[in-house]
Amino acid sequence: MSKLSIPVSKQDHIQGYETAAVTLVEYGDYECPYCGEAYYVLKAAQQAMGEDLRFVFRNFPLAEMHPHALHAAEFAEMAATQGLFWQAHDLLYKNQSALTDHDLHEYATALGIAPVTLATAFDGRFQERIETD
Repeated sequence: MSKLSIPVSKQDHIQGYETAAVTLVEYGDYECPYCGEAYYVLKAAQQAMGEDLRFVFRNFPLAEMHPHALHAAEFAEMAATQGLFWQAHDLLYKNQSALTDHDLHEYATALGIAPVTLATAFDGRFQERIETD
């Protein structure tokens, strides 16, 4: 069995139980079309496998290819501080073709995130967290 060089920790975004038979770690980019396709495959796998699958998401924005990927990752991390990571994660993948800053502001409103909190998303405070992923 392969081991991750960076083990899953409490810092990660996790769905499922530590005792699951399978742990799947995705290094994802919210603007990547392949990650967008994988999102729906993963949702189906989660449905099919139930408690046998633990899913871990780590940010890996390819900013040089995807101009909105970094801000989308920062948005998701900001949402995590409000206990809304998975809701933001789902919104971003379901609306992958609409990731401008204007779109992110609309998503924040939909999630009930205050404008002052949203402003923290893009001030650099989540850069280290994203790079560590």
